[in-house]
Amino acid sequence: MSLHDDEIVSTPDLVRRLVADQFPHWAHLPVTPGPAGGTDHHLFRLGDELLVRMPKIAWAQDQATNDARWLPLLAPHLPLRLPVPEAVGEPGAGFPFRWSVTPWLDGASPAVGELGPGAARQLGEFVVALRAVSTAGGPVKDGTSRGVPLARLDDDVRAAIAASGTRIDGRAVTKAWDQALGARPASDRCWIHGDLLPGNLLADGGNMTAVIDWGGVGIGDPAADLIPAWTQFAGAERAAFRAAAADGLTDPDDAWERGRGWVLVQAVIGLPYYWDRWPEFARACQNRIATVLTD
Repeated sequence: MSLHDDEIVSTPDLVRRLVADQFPHWAHLPVTPGPAGGTDHHLFRLGDELLVRMPKIAWAQDQATNDARWLPLLAPHLPLRLPVPEAVGEPGAGFPFRWSVTPWLDGASPAVGELGPGAARQLGEFVVALRAVSTAGGPVKDGTSRGVPLARLDDDVRAAIAASGTRIDGRAVTKAWDQALGARPASDRCWIHGDLLPGNLLADGGNMTAVIDWGGVGIGDPAADLIPAWTQFAGAERAAFRAAAADGLTDPDDAWERGRGWVLVQAVIGLPYYWDRWPEFARACQNRIATVLTD
């Protein structure tokens, strides 16, 4: 079953043709399936040092150009590596979207609970450094995208709670959501990644090495980047991340509460959509909801 009804499926042969046509200096490099992609890209290794990112759904079609525009601006200010594109490819060979070639970044996505307090502090310091980058000319988050006021997601979250049925404790989730909505809205907007789930983090030897998949990048509520507190860390690690990530926040307690709300936005809305399409992801959504409820 495809992850999405209108998913565009890419193959190594398609990638070979596109690379040969548009970037012939890389045509000699082998193309092999890469690591499992997330909700919006198929990934392919191009030789040993490059990765090709092929959007699988229309909502991701602008990421290649957005990455090429914003990641070179952000990368010099940040303490972890970013997948700054080496090239952006055009539609072709029947493929309808722009696509990108990025460096292959060493490391692996850490399992939940795998990282210690040191890595938690690293990620908190990364979030603080990202916030500190000048927002001049940056893309302001709008609509119902990550980092807008939580109240804009109210209808979607409540509809997803209802659609989830007995898969969650709807009453408890609604109470937690109402509590997040009661936090003071963000007084400052800053650069956010917007999707710091475990699959978008890379670590090696217990240390953070890179942050990938910047499809949610923009100027918005800094609380959206506090989600690793519940999706990646627990106990002493959560406390270490919170202490590091709070640096410079004007409203740390309200931001923490909004951060819990952003976990619910992602997990509650994702649960009914991915229940049959991606059961592993749906179970992760359930676990994240349970973590928020017990925090």
